[in-house]
Amino acid sequence: MVGGGMTLFDAHRHLGVLPAYPFYGGPPVNPDVTARATIAELIADLDREGTDRALVIPNYGVPDPDVAFGFNELVVEAAQRDDRIRAGLWVSSRSSDSARTAAALKLAGEPGVRALKLSFLLGGGVDDPGLDTIFAAAREHDLTVHVHTSPGAGSDIDQVGQLVDRFGDDVRIHLVHFGGGMSGHIKLIGSRFFDWIAAGKQVYTDLSWAIGFAPRWLVTEIDRRGLGHDRVLFASDEPWGDHAGELARLRAAADGEELSTAVFQTNFETLYGGTR
Repeated sequence: MVGGGMTLFDAHRHLGVLPAYPFYGGPPVNPDVTARATIAELIADLDREGTDRALVIPNYGVPDPDVAFGFNELVVEAAQRDDRIRAGLWVSSRSSDSARTAAALKLAGEPGVRALKLSFLLGGGVDDPGLDTIFAAAREHDLTVHVHTSPGAGSDIDQVGQLVDRFGDDVRIHLVHFGGGMSGHIKLIGSRFFDWIAAGKQVYTDLSWAIGFAPRWLVTEIDRRGLGHDRVLFASDEPWGDHAGELARLRAAADGEELSTAVFQTNFETLYGGTR
């Protein structure tokens, strides 16, 4: 429980241990030091934190597509072992990953699967023809598409936002990291996020990795505009994020009872709560 008896649902964390990799030309390293290899270790983390529900996604970050795809069955098994867990399947819009994605989408109807995870960090972009297949599967199985955002290249909000424009009328889209940096935060809070909501787009976000000013400003704008309280979720992004730090920051910003309940519980239920 979050302090004061508040229920805690985590809309973004990972399972699986990556191989060491020489990032940015350095020696092979494992920066995700709290990565978990087993379901038992993940469950122990949920118990320790007091996390009541979690969306669990394959760990990724090394440029070998077989690694992330290889964790799909593990996250499905986790969701079927513990009712607190919902699974997000790793998919890719790249043509070179089409066979891997087709195999992943065969799991889309499995009990506990509630999302498809898409990231352009390892390649691909918003012009990939494979996106139509991914969003069609999300539509068919009533899944949320969980999309990474970060500044620059294919993950920039100017790029990823095109997915909201194209697919957000009838597919729920969760923009991870709220734009991922200064430029993304300002573009989204300044108008774009609220414009999408007003236009009827099914767009959601979390504030993991957010720069310090962003949660406070977002809450201020939600209050001022009178919309958006039902579109923001808590996410730890463990092992790449810090659960305690993310929780403390968002608790401080979303300190009203109604908004806090939405951010830490009910918005998760809207996107990921079904057990199927």
